[in-house]
Formats: sequence, structure tokens, C-alpha cells
Amino acid sequence: MAHRIVADEADRADLIRLFEGLSLPFTVEWSAGRDRSLEQNRLQFQWAREAADQRGDVTPDEVRRDWKLRHGVPILREASASFRETYDRVLRPLPFEDKLRAMSLVEVSSLMTVRQMVQYLDTVQRECAEQGIRLTDPDPDLASYHSRYRRKEAA
Repeated sequence: MAHRIVADEADRADLIRLFEGLSLPFTVEWSAGRDRSLEQNRLQFQWAREAADQRGDVTPDEVRRDWKLRHGVPILREASASFRETYDRVLRPLPFEDKLRAMSLVEVSSLMTVRQMVQYLDTVQRECAEQGIRLTDPDPDLASYHSRYRRKEAA
């Protein structure tokens, strides 16, 4: 699925030009907010390393693929009709182990908005705490950033 971040007026103008050049009909899907931040992405990778180290029976990549499938996919299926349709048609019929392997090829967290990534990271952090896995607390600036996005969602 093609996607584009529109962060300023120049991006908006480029997107409008793109739409004007497309043949009709076409379908557009968008979400408010911005893509997840690089800091969120780094935290996800750090936590996967920490969880794998503490478990000792998996690699960080296996941890990330599991989180993507069990936590990330439901978030995107709820938010995006096109993601849900594609996932349900192609991956949902597969056995769990095949879905896990496919997560190395399927974009999940990279498609998320900041708010979706906050939800994803919160779920991962809660699950790890329940399993006795200790994760590094996010940088105070990132924690504050997440807090702002949680408040907006509750409003």
C-alpha cells in the first residue's frame, strides 16, 4: 500500500499534484497524526534485545516478529481497512508459525502513527512486566511525548 507523510504545506501541495495526475477511479485512505518516531523505533529494538537476553531461548528478531503479529497486527487491522483486507486474505489463513515467519517480510510498526506506536509499546511493556521481563524505561523526553499522545487519545 502506498503511503506518504504530509508534514507541511509543501508536502500537501505535492500530494494534491499526485492525486491530480492519477487516473480515476482510485481509493484513498489516510490517518491523522504522523508516523511513529525514530525514538519509538529505537526503543522497540532495544526492548526486543532486552527481552531476548532475559528469556535466553529466542533472538531479538523472533521477539519482534512475535510482538508484531500478536500486538501490532491487531492495531493495524482495526485502523486500516486495506491492511485488514490484505492481512485477512493473505496471512490470516496460515498457521501461527508461518505467520511469525512472515512478520520478517510484513511492515507493521513502520506503518503506525505515533499514537498507534504508543499503544503498541504500552502493550509490549505491560506484557513483559507480567512475565517478569525488565525493560529499560524510555528516555524521559520520549516518556513525556508518549504521555501527551495518551492524553489526546483519552480526550
